Amino acid sequence: MNKPDSSNLRSLPAVHAVLAHSSVGSLLEEHGRPAVVGWIRDELDRCREQLQNSAVVGNGVSDPQQMLDAVAERLQQRAGDVAGQRFGRVINATGIILHTGLGRSPLSAAARAALCDASGAGNVEIDLATGERRYRGYQLGPAWTTLTGCEDSLIVNNNAAATLLTLQAVCAGREVIISRGQMIEIGGSFRLPEIFELSGAKLREVGTTNRTKLSDYEAAIGPETAAIMHVHPSNYRVVGFTATPEIRELTELSHAHGLASIDDIGSGALVDVTRFGLPPEPTFVESIAAGADLVLGSGDKLLGGPQAGIIVGKTDFVRMVRNHPLARAVRVGKLTLAALAATLDPYLRGTAEQEIPTLSMLAATVDDLRSRAECLKAEIIASNVLNVEVVSDVSPVGGGSIPGAELPTMVLSVNHDGLSADELACRLRLGSIRVFPRIQQNRVVIDLRSVLPEDDSKIALAMRLAAEQG
Repeated sequence: MNKPDSSNLRSLPAVHAVLAHSSVGSLLEEHGRPAVVGWIRDELDRCREQLQNSAVVGNGVSDPQQMLDAVAERLQQRAGDVAGQRFGRVINATGIILHTGLGRSPLSAAARAALCDASGAGNVEIDLATGERRYRGYQLGPAWTTLTGCEDSLIVNNNAAATLLTLQAVCAGREVIISRGQMIEIGGSFRLPEIFELSGAKLREVGTTNRTKLSDYEAAIGPETAAIMHVHPSNYRVVGFTATPEIRELTELSHAHGLASIDDIGSGALVDVTRFGLPPEPTFVESIAAGADLVLGSGDKLLGGPQAGIIVGKTDFVRMVRNHPLARAVRVGKLTLAALAATLDPYLRGTAEQEIPTLSMLAATVDDLRSRAECLKAEIIASNVLNVEVVSDVSPVGGGSIPGAELPTMVLSVNHDGLSADELACRLRLGSIRVFPRIQQNRVVIDLRSVLPEDDSKIALAMRLAAEQG
């Protein structure tokens, strides 16, 4: 076997030569010298290894300028890969309104503005009237009371934290009774039995997977019982021969025996979603009215706000949770509070369906979506390599809410004369305007159910750029 010509290795440029290349200056400005120097060394190591392992003498890469240009070109590709993975805005065109991987609820314009406004100093834990320190999130208390009928409230960083904190603060060392049919697992390997173990509360399962009676709960009550807990199965449904007591029945039983009643409603809804043609979801209002002592829910699902765990209920119980040492570890920052406060305002005004994007998307009619799709098709069709059709479809709501529920929608079904659906979708995901579509029957699908109307023209531009990309 022939050995590689050492002249090939001598053609490798020095690091300082690559840094001086005309195309590298912009990379230094955008990514910084340490990152770019690291990339250069990686590329030079890769080239050196290829040359050393080559069995061909004079393999066409011995020209120093060619080698320098090749390394510089690879740096541009590397920078593009890094930019594509950078955290930032993506247009959700999957049709799944509450897409967990894409951040669930899009924030309202008011919530986005509130984030900017709160970026400086703010009254995070200060009462401006007295100048005294108060607990974080006290400003939202009146809104929660008005909207849900609760006596007190606490906001933590997500609903998993709300569950863990509540169990540890109220039930540690004692039993909590829960139906076997509610032993949920949600995304990220969150398993309720493991949360119980971590909290120090003792899990007492009753009933069966599909049927649990009120008498099952009552029979399990003993001297070690602290609470009865009801958990809404947000990401699955048990259908057929099923039975489970309502929260009102569980609350009455809890209070009759001096126990706490805890209701985890999951999606955090403040409105009746049946108006959108969806199956019913529990709401904070219903649970508080049923007498639950503590009600837990998410901020970034059907509520339509930022990720947060919402705890509302009776003053004594909320105060017990708020004063627990773990509460500080799971508290929210000022940006979450700002966005959540701005999200609650439209509910107070009665304009939530118009102002909260999640609710607007749920409420959008097929006729509205069809009109938008036809306009978008007209913008996209300017590219002669894209074939676009407007077709009817269905969209899952997604995001750990309303399992199995779908809404009718209108989509753009697109293919490219020279690219596979996977290649076109990848270009859209990694483009300067990042669009996340779905792939269906070897075509790229843009589902407008999950797209904000103001993003329609951005999708059209992204499609044209992806089609024209060399």
